[in-house]
This record gives sequence, C-alpha cells and structure tokens, in this order.
Amino acid sequence: MNVSEIYERLKEVCGEGLVKQDEPMSRHTLTKMGGTADLFVTPETFEQTAEIIKIQKEYAIPFMLLGNGSNLIVRDGGVRGLVMHFKHLSSVTADGSRVTAQGGADIKEASRCALDYSLTGLEFACGIPGTIGGAMVMNAGAYGGEVKDVIDYVTVVTPEAEILKVEKEDLELGYRRSIIGRKNYIVLEAVFQLAPGEKETIQEKMDELTFQRESKQPLEYPSVGSVFKRPPGYFAGKLIQDSGLQGKGFGDVEVSTKHAGFIVNKGKATASDYLKTIDLVKNTVKENFGVELELEAKVVGEEEHSEV
Repeated sequence: MNVSEIYERLKEVCGEGLVKQDEPMSRHTLTKMGGTADLFVTPETFEQTAEIIKIQKEYAIPFMLLGNGSNLIVRDGGVRGLVMHFKHLSSVTADGSRVTAQGGADIKEASRCALDYSLTGLEFACGIPGTIGGAMVMNAGAYGGEVKDVIDYVTVVTPEAEILKVEKEDLELGYRRSIIGRKNYIVLEAVFQLAPGEKETIQEKMDELTFQRESKQPLEYPSVGSVFKRPPGYFAGKLIQDSGLQGKGFGDVEVSTKHAGFIVNKGKATASDYLKTIDLVKNTVKENFGVELELEAKVVGEEEHSEV
C-alpha cells in the first residue's frame, strides 16, 4: 500500500487541509484511546465523499468510517489504511415538520433542533452518544423510542461510489440493525418526519430522560458507553454487578462502580487493558451464570503498528 501516493490523490480531491497522515485516533474516540490511522480524511461535500470511495476502491485499501467515536474501541496499534470522518458534514436543519441531519451530526443535536422547532418524536435521542450515520446503521433507540419510528428517508453513498436515496420501507430496520450496515452504505443525510408538539412538554420529557441517564451512567469518565448487548432474559449490568466485578480492571481501566454495564478510563488507559478488562468480565459472567455476553462495542485496529 503506497500511503504517500494515496495521500496525494486524496489532497487532489479534498485539498491539503482535509487529509492527514498518522492521525492519533485517541483524539477522536470517546474512550480517549487508540493508536494512529495511516490516512485520515474529512470531506466537506457529498461529491468529495463519493470521490474518496472511488480512490479507496481503486487502491483496494482498508477503509473505516468514523462517527463521533462512541461505541468504538481502537487497539493501540492503530488503524491501517484510510479513516474517513464527517466533522464537516454535520449540519442539522428543520423545515416544517421535518428535521434533516447530515451523517456526521450527533443525533442528540437533531433532537435539540426538533425541540427548537417544537417538533416531537426525537426526545428519546437527546442523550444518545452517536452520530446520525451510526444511529441509522444501528437503528439506535433508548427509553422506548427508535430511529425507525421517525425516519423518512436516508441519502447514502454505496461501496461503488453511487449516491442513493433509500426510503424508510427499504431500510430493513430491526433491533440494532439495518440494510445500511449489511450493504456497507455510508449515510450522508437522514430526514426525520416528526409531529408538531408543545415545546414545554418536549423540554420536560428531554429533561427527564437526561436526568435518568446522568444519574445512572458514569459520564464523568471516558468510556465506550454500554459495552455489552442485553442477553436474552437478563440484564448485562446486573450479571456483572452480581459477579462482584465493579471496581475491577487492569491499569487505569475499571468496571464502573456507578453502573456495572460501563467500563471506564480513569486516567491514561490503554486499549489493551480495556480489552483485558472486557475479557475478565465475559469470562467471570460465563463462569458464574453460564451466560455468554456479546459485545455491543466495535473493536478495530491492530495490537502493534506494522510497517506499510
């Protein structure tokens, strides 16, 4: 893989200021961990995004789209190939009863925009720590609401660099899944169809959900968020708590004493220690209860940086 050659090609598409080499991923993950990315690009337009995908396909280089770094563990060896981040494609606007949000916007910003325009339906998203793109891939939900309840359509770019509009009925939205992830689409923009509401009532609901989240979750420390999926018939946090694992961990990593479903970075934690702590939790819960915990967080990158 000729990183320097690809770097020059990307600069031709986006301009020098939007492409970096050896970018620390710790600057872009909510855990504040992770090694460097070989190439890191931040397009400003849908068209630039499609051109980047063409280059990626031409060189057949490894590729990753980065959201806001939630729900993601990047190993200490970093990420080979190309990482794309939509920090410049993050606008949120409202028109009538619709909210339009670009793929790099936080879904909670879409929720706040809806509040500003007295639109109801996105209150559930006021505390979800993820981007619109990630929310669409996962059909994100919380407190009884899900993306599938309010989405109208999505604009994506395909692995063949084609820009498509995908209607709600074609998104195949289910529990933590959608056609977007299955077909490796990249979300450029999502349009939500909401309903008129009373601003004061919407604000009260968002305040209530924010209080529930902040009072129960260890938001004072960097973390990946909820580490494990809910196992059928159980709650992951309860199994971890009943296993006596709170406060346990390696290095600066600790199973939260506030909410056992979270594993936090209490200082200068490494991804290696974070993953060792995850293994400790999984093995202990399996031994105590016979339940196999499944990661909700995504793990990417290498243990050690290799030459390319």
